[in-house]
Amino acid sequence: MFAKLFASATVAHAHCDLYCGVYDPAQAKIEALSVLKTAKKYAESDDEVFRARCISIKEARAEETKHHLMVLWADFFAPDHFAAHPNLHQLFWDAIHQAGEAKKTMDPAAGEKLVSLIDEIAVIFWSTEKSKAMGVYPPA
Repeated sequence: MFAKLFASATVAHAHCDLYCGVYDPAQAKIEALSVLKTAKKYAESDDEVFRARCISIKEARAEETKHHLMVLWADFFAPDHFAAHPNLHQLFWDAIHQAGEAKKTMDPAAGEKLVSLIDEIAVIFWSTEKSKAMGVYPPA
Protein backbone atom coordinates (compact mmCIF):
# COMPACT_ATOMS: atom_id res chain seq x y z
CA MET A 1 0.00 0.00 0.00
CA PHE A 2 2.76 2.48 0.95
CA ALA A 3 4.78 1.63 -2.15
CA LYS A 4 1.81 2.57 -4.34
CA LEU A 5 1.14 5.71 -2.31
CA PHE A 6 4.73 6.96 -2.63
CA ALA A 7 5.49 5.60 -6.11
CA SER A 8 5.65 9.05 -7.67
CA ALA A 9 7.49 10.70 -4.77
CA THR A 10 10.85 12.32 -5.41
CA VAL A 11 13.66 11.25 -3.09
CA ALA A 12 15.37 14.22 -1.43
CA HIS A 13 18.76 14.19 0.27
CA ALA A 14 19.66 17.04 2.60
CA HIS A 15 21.16 17.85 5.98
CA CYS A 16 17.88 19.48 6.89
CA ASP A 17 14.74 20.74 5.19
CA LEU A 18 16.07 24.27 4.90
CA TYR A 19 19.47 25.86 5.05
CA CYS A 20 19.71 26.78 8.72
CA GLY A 21 23.23 28.22 8.74
CA VAL A 22 24.05 26.68 12.13
CA TYR A 23 27.26 24.65 12.21
CA ASP A 24 29.64 23.72 14.97
CA PRO A 25 32.21 20.95 15.43
CA ALA A 26 30.80 20.64 18.97
CA GLN A 27 28.07 18.36 17.58
CA ALA A 28 30.66 15.87 16.36
CA LYS A 29 32.73 16.24 19.53
CA ILE A 30 29.80 15.49 21.84
CA GLU A 31 29.10 12.29 19.92
CA ALA A 32 32.81 11.37 19.88
CA LEU A 33 33.06 11.94 23.64
CA SER A 34 30.09 9.59 24.04
CA VAL A 35 32.02 6.99 22.00
CA LEU A 36 35.06 7.42 24.24
CA LYS A 37 33.22 7.38 27.56
CA THR A 38 31.02 4.44 26.57
CA ALA A 39 34.12 2.42 25.66
CA LYS A 40 35.59 3.26 29.06
CA LYS A 41 32.39 2.23 30.88
CA TYR A 42 32.40 -1.01 28.90
CA ALA A 43 35.94 -1.77 30.05
CA GLU A 44 35.06 -1.03 33.68
CA SER A 45 32.04 -3.34 33.80
CA ASP A 46 31.64 -7.08 34.11
CA ASP A 47 27.86 -6.99 33.53
CA GLU A 48 27.34 -8.62 30.12
CA VAL A 49 23.94 -7.00 29.56
CA PHE A 50 25.38 -3.56 30.33
CA ARG A 51 28.36 -4.27 28.08
CA ALA A 52 26.07 -5.28 25.20
CA ARG A 53 24.21 -1.98 25.60
CA CYS A 54 27.54 -0.15 25.59
CA ILE A 55 28.44 -1.70 22.24
CA SER A 56 25.11 -0.71 20.70
CA ILE A 57 25.22 2.84 22.04
CA LYS A 58 28.86 3.36 21.06
CA GLU A 59 28.23 2.19 17.50
CA ALA A 60 25.26 4.55 17.14
CA ARG A 61 27.23 7.52 18.52
CA ALA A 62 30.15 6.75 16.20
CA GLU A 63 27.76 6.80 13.24
CA GLU A 64 26.37 10.15 14.42
CA THR A 65 29.92 11.47 14.69
CA LYS A 66 30.52 10.51 11.07
CA HIS A 67 27.30 12.25 10.04
CA HIS A 68 28.15 15.51 11.81
CA LEU A 69 31.68 15.52 10.39
CA MET A 70 30.42 14.93 6.85
CA VAL A 71 27.87 17.75 7.15
CA LEU A 72 30.54 20.14 8.40
CA TRP A 73 32.94 19.05 5.65
CA ALA A 74 30.43 19.31 2.81
CA ASP A 75 28.15 22.14 3.92
CA PHE A 76 30.24 24.56 5.98
CA PHE A 77 33.73 24.57 4.54
CA ALA A 78 34.21 26.27 1.17
CA PRO A 79 37.01 26.11 -1.43
CA ASP A 80 38.80 29.11 0.08
CA HIS A 81 38.99 27.29 3.44
CA PHE A 82 40.57 24.28 1.78
CA ALA A 83 43.02 26.54 -0.05
CA ALA A 84 44.00 28.24 3.22
CA HIS A 85 44.28 24.89 5.04
CA PRO A 86 45.68 22.33 2.57
CA ASN A 87 45.47 19.55 5.15
CA LEU A 88 41.74 20.07 5.80
CA HIS A 89 40.45 17.44 3.36
CA GLN A 90 42.89 14.88 4.80
CA LEU A 91 41.93 15.84 8.33
CA PHE A 92 38.25 15.23 7.62
CA TRP A 93 39.06 12.00 5.79
CA ASP A 94 41.09 10.83 8.78
CA ALA A 95 38.43 11.85 11.32
CA ILE A 96 35.57 10.19 9.45
CA HIS A 97 37.58 7.00 9.05
CA GLN A 98 38.60 7.17 12.71
CA ALA A 99 34.91 7.31 13.64
CA GLY A 100 34.52 4.10 11.66
CA GLU A 101 37.46 2.57 13.53
CA ALA A 102 35.96 3.64 16.86
CA LYS A 103 32.71 2.02 15.81
CA LYS A 104 34.49 -1.32 15.31
CA THR A 105 36.41 -1.51 18.59
CA MET A 106 35.83 -1.11 22.30
CA ASP A 107 39.33 0.29 22.79
CA PRO A 108 39.03 3.78 24.34
CA ALA A 109 42.20 4.81 22.47
CA ALA A 110 40.19 4.85 19.25
CA GLY A 111 37.76 7.34 20.80
CA GLU A 112 40.61 9.45 22.17
CA LYS A 113 42.15 9.71 18.71
CA LEU A 114 38.76 10.64 17.24
CA VAL A 115 38.27 13.45 19.76
CA SER A 116 41.77 14.72 19.01
CA LEU A 117 41.07 14.87 15.26
CA ILE A 118 37.81 16.72 15.87
CA ASP A 119 39.68 19.20 18.06
CA GLU A 120 42.05 19.88 15.13
CA ILE A 121 39.07 20.50 12.84
CA ALA A 122 37.56 22.81 15.46
CA VAL A 123 40.70 24.97 15.54
CA ILE A 124 40.40 25.50 11.78
CA PHE A 125 36.63 26.00 11.98
CA TRP A 126 36.94 28.75 14.58
CA SER A 127 39.75 30.43 12.66
CA THR A 128 37.38 31.20 9.78
CA GLU A 129 35.40 34.39 9.52
CA LYS A 130 32.34 32.35 8.51
CA SER A 131 32.29 30.54 11.88
CA LYS A 132 31.52 33.75 13.73
CA ALA A 133 28.07 33.87 12.12
CA MET A 134 27.35 30.14 12.13
CA GLY A 135 29.12 28.66 15.16
CA VAL A 136 27.37 28.12 18.45
CA TYR A 137 30.02 27.24 21.05
CA PRO A 138 33.19 29.25 20.42
CA PRO A 139 36.20 28.21 22.47
CA ALA A 140 36.64 30.11 25.72
